[in-house]
Amino acid sequence: MIRLFVALEIPGIVRERLSPLQAGVPGARWMSPEQFHLTLRFVGEVDEVVAQDIDDSLRALRAPAFSLELAGVGEFGGKLPRALWAGTRPNPELLHLQKKVETALHRIGVVAAERKFIPHVTLARLHHSPGDKVVEFLAHNSLFASGNFDVTQFALFSSRLGGAGAVYSVERIYSLN
Repeated sequence: MIRLFVALEIPGIVRERLSPLQAGVPGARWMSPEQFHLTLRFVGEVDEVVAQDIDDSLRALRAPAFSLELAGVGEFGGKLPRALWAGTRPNPELLHLQKKVETALHRIGVVAAERKFIPHVTLARLHHSPGDKVVEFLAHNSLFASGNFDVTQFALFSSRLGGAGAVYSVERIYSLN
């Protein structure tokens, strides 16, 4: 079995712009810059046959390249925040790509995603972080903007869980037109 997800890689210059955001919240397990990505679709654990079907389906996908900008920050979890993230400016091309990925996976029998797609790059996982520090983080970084970057490809990643967090590996890269 292999644990898979489809995502955009984050360019080095954007990773450098995200890294200074990672401070000031006790109980945060900050993601390493190598872990930064924007998930288009989490798949989960599949066997090798399904993994090959996913690869074949994504290889056949056609979508245009586009420009993207990360902007603003947020949290998931509400009163008990569990993650901090950087969002994106509204981007119809990104939504188009995500829908094409979702459709391609649905056609081969991968169960539809349970959660609504909220484009983001996870900055930290939280464990009992004080709510006031999370609010301070959000307020202090609310105007974050990465600057535009070109998205010319997306990737199929594998994820291996370990004691120090997940290790992500690019399994295949797919070009955008």
